[in-house]
Amino acid sequence: MTGAEALDIASDGIWTLIIVSAPMMIIGLIVGVIIALFQALTQIQEQTLVFVPKIIAIFVTMLLTLPFLGATMGGYMNRVVDMIIVGG
Repeated sequence: MTGAEALDIASDGIWTLIIVSAPMMIIGLIVGVIIALFQALTQIQEQTLVFVPKIIAIFVTMLLTLPFLGATMGGYMNRVVDMIIVGG
């Protein structure tokens, strides 16, 4: 295996990581902004108010996108295994 092939595998791994984590991160960001806006409008400065809705929203997003996440990670794993079998 050459250095270029190793960099290709690492690059694919990083892109797979970004694609898999993006839905949860985006939903967490949106829910956080909405809660921050709600706290600013009502002047409720409770720190624990942010965590429960974010956790629930991220969990629901993970459940809804699980087939996509599994297919993405499975596709990456198949590419890596094919490269191992071929020998580079």
